[in-house]
Order: sequence, then C-alpha cells, then structure tokens
Amino acid sequence: MATTSKLTPEILVPRLGEYLVQEGKITEPDLKKALAYQQDRLGEGTPVLLGQALVDLDLLTKDELDSAVTEQIIQLRSALQDANRNLEQRVHERTAELQSALQRLSELNQLKANFVANISHELRTPLTHIKGYLELLVTDSLGQLSNEQKHALKVSQKSASKLERLIDDLIMFSLASRGELSIQLAPTDVTIVVDNVVRSMESRADEKGVSLHTLFDENIPLVQADVQKISWVVAHLVDNGIKFTPQGGRVGINVRFEDKRLINLTVADTGIGIPQERLPEIFEPFHQLDSSTTRRYGGTGLGLSLVQQIIEAHGSQITVRSTLGKGAVFQFSLPVSSSPASLDVQGKRR
Repeated sequence: MATTSKLTPEILVPRLGEYLVQEGKITEPDLKKALAYQQDRLGEGTPVLLGQALVDLDLLTKDELDSAVTEQIIQLRSALQDANRNLEQRVHERTAELQSALQRLSELNQLKANFVANISHELRTPLTHIKGYLELLVTDSLGQLSNEQKHALKVSQKSASKLERLIDDLIMFSLASRGELSIQLAPTDVTIVVDNVVRSMESRADEKGVSLHTLFDENIPLVQADVQKISWVVAHLVDNGIKFTPQGGRVGINVRFEDKRLINLTVADTGIGIPQERLPEIFEPFHQLDSSTTRRYGGTGLGLSLVQQIIEAHGSQITVRSTLGKGAVFQFSLPVSSSPASLDVQGKRR
C-alpha cells in the first residue's frame, strides 16, 4: 500500500519550485532533478514533497527549505490581507452605490406618487362638470332629446363613470405609495358588503352574460374591517371575475368560517385563468399580463396591486390559485370582531 507524506508547512505553499528558482535558491536543472526524483519515489510507493526531494538530493538544506516555506507563507498571508481589505473596500463602495440608488428610487417613487395624485385630483374637477351636464341632458333638463341622443348620452355616462373609477384608483394608489392609505377598522357585516357589491354588479354581469352566485355559512359574525375599503376590494375582485369570464360563465362569492377567529372570503370565476408562472406578476402596479397595444381587456393594472395593499393593511394576505382556461380563485381572511352585533355600524347588521 502506498504511503503519504507527513503533514508539513510545505503543503500550504503552491508552486514552491518556481519560487525557489526565482529567488536563486536552486537552478532549473536542480528543479528538474528533484521532480524526476519525486516521480521515482512515487513509483516506488513512497511519495515525497518537492522540498523533501531537494533536501534528500542535497540541493537544499532543511533550514533553507523551512526559511523559503516561511517566507512564502508570510507573502501569502500578506496577499490575503490585502485582498480582504480590497474586498471590504469594494463591498463598502458597492453598498454606498446601492444605498444611493435606493434613495434615488425612493425619490422617484415619491415624485411618481405625487404626480399621479396631483393629476388625478386635477382630472376630478372637469369630470364632475361633465357628469353633471350629462345628467342634465339625459333627464331632459336642458331640452327634449331624441331616443338616439339619449342613448348616446347614456353611453357617455358609462364611460364617464368608468373614468371616475380609474381616477379614484389612481388617487388610492398614490396614497398607498406614500404610506398614507388610512384604514378605519370597525365591526362590519361582510355578508351585507358582498350583497351590496353583487347588486351593483348585476347589470354589468347581465350585459356580459355571466351569472353571479353567493354562498354564506350560517350565522357569520361581524368582522373587523374598513367597510369602504373592503367593499372596494370585493367589488374589484368581482368586476375582474366578470371581465375575464366569457359568456355563459359564472362568478361565485363565498363567505365561510375559517376558524372561530377568522372569516374567509373567496371570489372564484370560470374565466380564462392565469398561467402558473405568471401569477406573481398580477399584483405588480401598472402591469398587464397582456401588454400589447391590441390587448383585449382594459384597465390600468392598478386594481390587484391596491387589493393586495388594502388586504395587507388589514393584517391579512390575499392568495390566488388558477388553472389556465379554467378560471381563478382569490381568497383572503378577516378577523372576527369582538364587538356585539347590536352595535349600529355602517356595513353591518343592526
């Protein structure tokens, strides 16, 4: 069985032969002679290190070998210390660059949020005037109109209402981006919230040929929530379900007990679905899965981002699962309120 050389400092030193030649300790022929000696010993099953080969051949003394090895170890340690200092310096510089970039990004986000907020508020005023005059025209307050003219005005009213919702979304997004999205928690009857949303969405669902369904567990208690914000969340999820569900499909809203402390709300549709690999993208602001100029479905791409922020502001998480071509299911939970049901609070039972 072959034996191995004992552990010596030389093992820590790379390319010892080249170093000894460069320092004039040995010559090139000496190195070749020592290397040949190494090969012979290896063939005999008794391998030796190069330094030991040089000593065995009287080409180098033991003291000279130890001195050379020590010098190289010192040089290696010095080089390692220099490398560590350089690495620390590069890390420090890179950290400073990243912090500067993060600061610039934060400033840009703030500017964007301020810009969106300012523009949105400026759009509100003329839109209010447009909606007001459209209402006066439709109701014949400014004179008799033909049926065709009324129909055209009603279409304009729908477009104005849609524009108003988009502006409201932009304002809410700007508040959320600046950390100013306030949540007013109060005992809330989520079944009433869902019923109100369904009633408001019935005409839209009918136009699309999509049926709406609700399913509630019995004796659902009040939850702790911001009734306006949660109403907006449910309305957006249902609206999304209608938008992405073809004629003949359905959107279901379920309210069930998750446990004694949580109520689970689910909005499921039988629509086009979302590819699994793209599910994380749907909560990115201003992002559409179909970003082409000819995309079929409209929207700013803000809705689900705001839904996520509102749900998280309630201390919960929204989850989504979907199968392409078979629909999507959005789900979140709200904590049960400790307040009695007899309290007269908006959005809950009396």
